[in-house]
Amino acid sequence: MNSVEKTQDQQHPQYKRDRASVDTLLAGEATDYNLSELARLIIRYRGFPGARDIQSDLKKVLQQWNHTEETLYEQTRKIHATGEVYRKQKSDQEDWA
Repeated sequence: MNSVEKTQDQQHPQYKRDRASVDTLLAGEATDYNLSELARLIIRYRGFPGARDIQSDLKKVLQQWNHTEETLYEQTRKIHATGEVYRKQKSDQEDWA
């Protein structure tokens, strides 16, 4: 009965895209954009029953960049207060759609 009651890990619908983002963060530096992405992904996967590899790697990135979740959120609140972190990424591209 215990094996029936045990919850199985789930596959997150954004896993493939997020895995690529996490790999980029692992190899990257603590830029405003990367810090914002790290915070976004930590929040997305907090409490998610699965994607253990992503959750583990997000913790690794936090350690590599000498942050705790609290210091990360404090810094990203300042970044988002300017409202420019994601706009800068898009402003360099032309939108023909």
